Amino acid sequence: MTRSRALLILHLIVFIWGFTGILGKEISLESDQLVWWRTLIAAMAMGLFALFTGRSLRVERKELLAYIGVGLLTAAHWICFFGSIKVSNVSTALAIISTTSFFVAIVGPFIRKTSFSILEVVLGIIVIIGLTIIFKFEPDMTLGIVLSLAAAFFAAVFSSFNSVLVKKYPPTRIAFYEMSAGMVGVTLYMLFNGTLDASLLDVGLRDFSLLIVLGTVATAFAFIMGIEVMKVLSPFTCALTINLEPLYTIAIALFLYKEDEFMSPAFYVGSILILSTLFIDVYARKKPTH
Repeated sequence: MTRSRALLILHLIVFIWGFTGILGKEISLESDQLVWWRTLIAAMAMGLFALFTGRSLRVERKELLAYIGVGLLTAAHWICFFGSIKVSNVSTALAIISTTSFFVAIVGPFIRKTSFSILEVVLGIIVIIGLTIIFKFEPDMTLGIVLSLAAAFFAAVFSSFNSVLVKKYPPTRIAFYEMSAGMVGVTLYMLFNGTLDASLLDVGLRDFSLLIVLGTVATAFAFIMGIEVMKVLSPFTCALTINLEPLYTIAIALFLYKEDEFMSPAFYVGSILILSTLFIDVYARKKPTH
């Protein structure tokens, strides 16, 4: 796969992910219940895909332990992300999740055993400045911002690990076991906090239909392809490209929810500053032509 093709696929995935925030708002389940269904449906879809395409899901113990760890991180990311949407709004959650690129710049080199990039750190600092502007002028969204920051950190860690795993193992196998581990992890989390009860299975037709879309298209397909492009693209480039997700989601949210999604001018200044790092990264990495 060429870099250009990988970027094209990544942008398609980001466009699909742009709808996950809307789906999260529309589905009436609590964030942990939503993630339980999402991981279950995604794991089943990936298992069926592997079965019908003849892809092996055989796994060694050491490999499985890595998948379990990353799967738990992924589930934690989604619980925090959807939790942020539930307590604040779609715009806040999606703007703050853009700080994933900053966390990748910091934790990525430790996980991948590579040197720090000055460019990535500088762009990460720009993201933090944009975040500070948002945080200062949106005090009512504090809990949502904190949850979205936690989601960004978890995303940075699990994506950095996946960038290492994809060099050794097939994306479908990685995704299947990570989703399965995530589902088990959420089940244990719900059991621990006392929210695991019969209401988990009491899902209306509308919610279930949206969950199917979320679990298959926005998770199974997008997650596998997201891992696949990491064979070519760095986690930081992926994280910055994913910063386009808020543009899609906020635009859709403004159309659907109107005044519920309108924020102060400072919010949009900070958001634009965060999203500008994507274009700076593309320009800075562009090879000169003669």
